[in-house]
Amino acid sequence: MAILVDDDTSLVVQGITGQQGRFHTERMLEAGTHVVAGITPGKGGQDYEGVPIFNTMEEAVKETDPNTSVIFVPAALAADAIFEALDSNIRIICCITEGVPVHDMMRVASYLREDATLIGPNCPGVLSPGKANVSIMPSEIFIPGNVGVVSRSGTLTYEIIDELTQRDIGQSTAVGIGGDAIIGTDFIEILKKFEVDPETECVVMIGEIGGNAEQLAGEYVQNEMQTPVVAYIAGFTAPEGKTMGHAGAIASGGESTAEAKSEALERAGIRTATSPSEVAELVAEVLSITAS
Repeated sequence: MAILVDDDTSLVVQGITGQQGRFHTERMLEAGTHVVAGITPGKGGQDYEGVPIFNTMEEAVKETDPNTSVIFVPAALAADAIFEALDSNIRIICCITEGVPVHDMMRVASYLREDATLIGPNCPGVLSPGKANVSIMPSEIFIPGNVGVVSRSGTLTYEIIDELTQRDIGQSTAVGIGGDAIIGTDFIEILKKFEVDPETECVVMIGEIGGNAEQLAGEYVQNEMQTPVVAYIAGFTAPEGKTMGHAGAIASGGESTAEAKSEALERAGIRTATSPSEVAELVAEVLSITAS
């Protein structure tokens, strides 16, 4: 089945005519994603790669009835794009844009509907191999299978997916939740979806320094999940007080360090790898145990 995006996904690209929007729309189309519309104010009536372009989300929804959106607009406009998608009853929204101001995300967080899921911002998006690519992730490294992936780090997601694929371990869905201080969807919300997905038999959780999201996810896994989870935490060599890549990735000591997070996950019964290649080894072991 996969989660969030699948064969029923009909996608609208907000910011389709920008450099990133054009590039990734082409890649999403090549992956077989049903891209039904694009939005760029002032360019309505045109098309890109056969995808009709509209001036507003309202027009796009009226004409093409999308249920999912991916956002490639400048940071200053990202919140307004999210609001427009929410007001148009889009169910799944992936905001790829990085550098969205924190105060803008505070407004977005208070506006989110319970029946809508926002992934990001500053994230790689969502990809269900063989079904739909709503992301900037390279679909060619994925193969369909039964391992779900949820991650704060885009680059590490690609590396670990590649390690899994090289071992012929396929993926159900990969979700990059983003690494900013305020994001739309956290680890626990994605873990809940994987737990009830009959196609997902193991989950890989990729964390990084900063905050306590991984520890909270560990508690959820320990208390609520039957599906086995393998984890990897990046940032063991990160100097204290330095932001590493993401706005939310800053080691401030205590429970925010990679060491503290890994130890907490181990205490919660989660097998935790020390390298991306070891993640694939642990997943293979878990799947072997499950199959027997």
